Amino acid sequence: MKTNPFKLTSLGIQHVLAMYAGAVIVPLIVGGALGLTGEQLTYLVSIDILMCGVATLLQVWKNKFFGIGLPVVLGCTFTAVGPMIAIGGEYGISAIYGSILVSGLFVVLIAKFFGKLVRFFPPVVTGSVVTIIGITLIPVAINNMAGGQGSPDFGSMTNISLAFGTLLFIIVLYRFFTGFVRSVSILLGLLAGTVVAAFMGMVNFSAVAEASWFHMVTPFYFGMPTFEITAILTMILVAMVSLVESTGVYFALSDICEEEVTEKDLANGYRAEGLAILLGGLFNAFPYTTYSQNVGLLQITGVKSKNVIYTTGAMLILLGFIPKIGALTTIIPTSVLGGAMIAMFGMVIAYGIKMLSKVNFASQENLLIIACSVGIGLGVTAVPDLFAQMPSSIRILTDNGIVAGSITAILLNIVFNVAPKAERVQPVLNEQKAS
Repeated sequence: MKTNPFKLTSLGIQHVLAMYAGAVIVPLIVGGALGLTGEQLTYLVSIDILMCGVATLLQVWKNKFFGIGLPVVLGCTFTAVGPMIAIGGEYGISAIYGSILVSGLFVVLIAKFFGKLVRFFPPVVTGSVVTIIGITLIPVAINNMAGGQGSPDFGSMTNISLAFGTLLFIIVLYRFFTGFVRSVSILLGLLAGTVVAAFMGMVNFSAVAEASWFHMVTPFYFGMPTFEITAILTMILVAMVSLVESTGVYFALSDICEEEVTEKDLANGYRAEGLAILLGGLFNAFPYTTYSQNVGLLQITGVKSKNVIYTTGAMLILLGFIPKIGALTTIIPTSVLGGAMIAMFGMVIAYGIKMLSKVNFASQENLLIIACSVGIGLGVTAVPDLFAQMPSSIRILTDNGIVAGSITAILLNIVFNVAPKAERVQPVLNEQKAS
């Protein structure tokens, strides 16, 4: 399909805007939680935007080894936010990137076989994991609404008003608009909240003034990675959940574009995602996954050309080389960010519940899987010293609420769903062999 340059550019910009808030809010949240300086935060935002572009191109460019070849946009996954904050708080930022590197390599290696592993990650497992991750993120949002932990004006009326004002503005946009405006409502909410805060003298533009117009990307910007088993297990679980989500996006796009997706195409798509995660670890960015909001935009515009997505990827790479643009996002006041985070993290929980809606709730076994996994995940998050007296080999699986809850869901699913099916199938197979 031929598209004129003006239309190509305008459609590319729309896709950039649709995913931009999701792309920049992750480094802002993670960087803020880890106490990064203004300069470090600017780099984190810039490299993330750039790597979103690289990851997108890797996925759209279909070749013998990687790439799904569908008009899909990749961005940093929200599923990784809670785990990254937890890993950074316990082991330091170097362990975050060590775990991302290993998880990326893991995805590349299992890409060909992931289809066979999907049965261990049905909706009852993935829905529980995503719900746990969303729940663990809410305290981060609430602290930010109040101005950020340790801030002198924590809980002030100014911070609370800005936070709820931003949230209300996002809700109003959702209520009265549809289509593209709704898809960029978080971005518009952050912009409106920052403008109001600027009039109140709460915005410091020094980070923008000090940022350069151009920079080169730096491998291991935050130092050489370190490797902690708990952190690696956590990030591998995040990657597996992302692959399951991506599979759904691949099939949705296949239906929209009327293109059949083969088993080899899926393996290439998983491999491209693994390469994107590896590059994220190498350049100190994030794990990457498919963005469903851009699929919605594809449906709205009706334009399914891969050239549009190539343009989007190129724009993101260009923006990533300009730190001043990245610095603009770092001036957003913490309370404004907190207001938007409530909506975004609440959506993570809602998405987890949506995934769980595919579960057969008539099955008491499924109810028990959800109950125990969410209960353990939330419990360990709320009371982190629960397993403090356990041997270190066991605490690898219990020190992190997301890991503990996820492992619980996987094991219980095997006990209640996978093993019984195998027991029912085996006698039939034996009978067939005998005959």
